[in-house]
Amino acid sequence: MKMEHMSKLEQILSRGEFAVTTECGPPRGADSEVVIKKGETLRGYVDAVNVTDNQTAIVRMSSISACTHLLNIGLEPVMQMVTRDRNRIALQSDILGAYSLGIRNILCLSGDHQIFGSQPDALNVFDIDSMNLIRTVKTMRDEGKDMSGFDLKEPPKMYIGAAANPFADPFEYRVIRLAKKIDAGTDFIQTQCVYNMERFTEWMRLAREEGLTEKVQILAGVTPLKSVGMARYMSKKVAGIDIPEAITKRMGEVPKEKAIDEGIKICLETIAQLRDIKGVSGVHIMAIEWEEKVGEIVESAGLLPRPL
Repeated sequence: MKMEHMSKLEQILSRGEFAVTTECGPPRGADSEVVIKKGETLRGYVDAVNVTDNQTAIVRMSSISACTHLLNIGLEPVMQMVTRDRNRIALQSDILGAYSLGIRNILCLSGDHQIFGSQPDALNVFDIDSMNLIRTVKTMRDEGKDMSGFDLKEPPKMYIGAAANPFADPFEYRVIRLAKKIDAGTDFIQTQCVYNMERFTEWMRLAREEGLTEKVQILAGVTPLKSVGMARYMSKKVAGIDIPEAITKRMGEVPKEKAIDEGIKICLETIAQLRDIKGVSGVHIMAIEWEEKVGEIVESAGLLPRPL
């Protein structure tokens, strides 16, 4: 892709530099200042900011509008798009609209089922799945056609991302699914948060053996723990999270007032280990509603200054 069409994130990863991304959850309301304040907190510390799309199936400001607010203050967004809420017509329409507003990165997801959200009686859509969404964006970008074969006058030159969970079962299928997403057109991957380093290292080894790390940029997810209660809750209640007992025990052994410091220390140790794994191209820091800690983590991890 020509440099003028490349997002900042794509340029950084294409140069082989270690990327840093994070997340910003839009508010349950129409106040743009909430998004702008979060964005200002992240400025200078990250290369791009994921904007979630009605995460946990709760109604929030749209990802497209929140991305636009970030663009307006000079930050680069990664627009998350879930297939739960839109059919293929709406998905393609929103991709074109987002690109017209200056959004250049997209993360294709299925989305949390609405039964887990605040309106469990809502009808889901799932007209296509995340794999088909990836393929659709690639076709629109590279072939200049929509799903009906209609020629697009200005194709959306999106940098295409997808999620991967190295910790779900069956483990053997994790790398196969990664390969499928790459074949569908994924340019970069953001993983589920890493706590079980042994399992993640093995997943990366298998990905390297299959030549997948030569075809996609992998950003490993990290989430700082706030308390032993958070560790226990995530381990038991959040699908695909694998927190070793040793980490939960470590969080439980420190005084409550020191728990946040310990959680950030574990996060920093994790980032240091991830930087040594061949094929890891960056980190994705997931600290939603805790954005003020992202700068501290990035600085303490020795990841400043960020490349231009």
